[in-house]
Amino acid sequence: MVVSPRILRYTLGGWAAAALSVALVGGMSGAALAQGASGADPARPLNQVSSPLSIASGQQLMTEATAAIADQNFPLAETKLTQARESFNLLSTYYQELAQMFIGIDTQINRRNREKALETAQLRDQATYQLALVHRAQNQPDQAVPLLMEILRSQQPTRDLGQRAYQQLFELGFVDQPYTGRAANSVTE
Repeated sequence: MVVSPRILRYTLGGWAAAALSVALVGGMSGAALAQGASGADPARPLNQVSSPLSIASGQQLMTEATAAIADQNFPLAETKLTQARESFNLLSTYYQELAQMFIGIDTQINRRNREKALETAQLRDQATYQLALVHRAQNQPDQAVPLLMEILRSQQPTRDLGQRAYQQLFELGFVDQPYTGRAANSVTE
C-alpha cells in the first residue's frame, strides 16, 4: 500500500508525518524510524509509558491521580490509583516469579528481578496508601481499612509507610493505641 505524504501530514501532523514520509520514500527501517520519532527503542515496547506492563505507565497513573486529588476529583483519583495499584501488583508478582526461576541458575538475573519486585511492591504500597487516603477524604473509612491493613502486611509497622498506615488506622478509630515506633516492652508482670 502506498500512502501519499500529503495524507500522512494531514493524519499525523508536523514532524512525525515528515519523518514517516521521508522514511517511506527513503527506505528508512521501521525500527530506526520509531526510535528516531519517539526517542525510545521500539524493540523493547514494554519500556514505554504506553505499555500497561511498564513501571513508567504505573508512575504516570500515579501522577494523574495526584493531579486529580489536587483538583478534588476523587472518583478519577480513585480510578487512576486502582489502575496503578493493579499494574504495580502484577509487575511485582511477575518479577518475583522470574527471580524464583533463576535461583541457582543466574545470580545476577535473580538479584535484578528481586530488586524490581521490591521496587514495584513499594510503588504498589504507595498507590494503595494514596487510595486509602482518597477513601478517607470521601468519608469511606470502611474501604480505607482493608487497604491500610494490606500495607501493614506488606511493609510491617517498623517501616515508614507501615507506620503511616497504622497512624491512619488510629486516626480512624480502628485501633485504640498509637504506635510511636519504639520497641515492644519485653518485661512481663
